[in-house]
This record gives sequence, structure tokens and C-alpha cells, in this order.
Amino acid sequence: MKTITSSMLVATMICFMVGCSKAQRPADSSDHNLDGKNVLIVYLSRTKNTKAIAEIIQNQVGGKLVALELQKPYPENYQAIVDQVAKENAEGYLPPLKTKIDSLEKFDVIFIGFPTWGMQLPPPMKSFLSQHNLKGKTLIPFNTNAGYGIGSTFQTVKDLAPSGNILEGFSIQGGKERDGIFFVMEGEKEKLAKDDIKKWLQKIKITK
Repeated sequence: MKTITSSMLVATMICFMVGCSKAQRPADSSDHNLDGKNVLIVYLSRTKNTKAIAEIIQNQVGGKLVALELQKPYPENYQAIVDQVAKENAEGYLPPLKTKIDSLEKFDVIFIGFPTWGMQLPPPMKSFLSQHNLKGKTLIPFNTNAGYGIGSTFQTVKDLAPSGNILEGFSIQGGKERDGIFFVMEGEKEKLAKDDIKKWLQKIKITK
């Protein structure tokens, strides 16, 4: 019995020591201090809700703000754009971008903002991710939606930028264009968004 007890005690001590060792490993790899780093915030916004979130993020971390625009803009009519986007998604069509970002390679951290369209990543954002080499970049997605969530958007970001270091994304409910509810990021909603974004940045350890 003494032998068994001693063995159990030794095993317990070894497990305890290993556990302590893991807990004491440096967390540098999960800390993302932005000092001396170039930050880009690129976003797509139709009803200006994603734009508002992009501006709040910029106020928190600084950086360059860039709106994605198409060479041929989408129609203003809601149903017309829904039909066009559905066709583009089905065909895998990547619409040409009017927006050009000079020297993308100089940016270390790139925030990527977009609404959820048809539970998918909008085609213009697919164009952006597909035409740039984002190897080694820290990529941080953020999303607005009509209450149905992110769909496959964050996963598509990972699929289209497999060599990037993708951090946990942020999502918030915006307007509901289908129901005639457009810009909502104002007043109390804006205040709540600011608080949520601050907590999110702290969670993913983005510090300025």
C-alpha cells in the first residue's frame, strides 16, 4: 500500500509541476501591441453601419481607414442588389474594385469590416482578399448584420487568407434594410457599440 501511495504522490507532483510549467509560459504570442505597427482598416458598407464601426475602431487603435468601392456600383434597389449578389455568389464572380490600396505590404495589422449578405461574405470583400497577398499579416474581421449573425463570413475570411494570422472577430446587429431600417449606429446604440468594441479589443489583446 505504501508503494502505491508513494507512486500516486509522485505522479500527482509531476502533473502539478507540468501544469504549473504550462501556466507560466510567456503569453507574448497572444499580445498584439500596435506600437510602431502600421494599421489598416478596410471596410465595405452599404447603409453606413459597418462604416460607423470602422470609425469607432479607428478611434481606438488609429490607422488608415479605407472604404471598398466597386468599379461598377451595385444598384440602389434592395431586391436588385440581393438578386445580383446571389448570382455572383453562385457563379463565384469577383467584382472588380475601384479602390486601390498602395503598398499594402507596409501594413502589419489589417481590420476587415463587412456586413453579412445572404449569410455570406460580400463579393467585393472576396475580391479584396483574393487579390492581395496577406501572408504574415494580422487580420481582424468585424461584422454588422440584420440579426441573423455572421453566417459563413468569418470562415470565408480564413479560407481566402490562409497564411494570415486571423484573430477573433467582432459582430454586432446593425440595420435591417429589407425592413426599411437603415443606419442605427447612433445614440444609445452607438454608445453600446463603443463599449462592446473596447471589450473585444481588450479580449483579443490589441493594445495601442
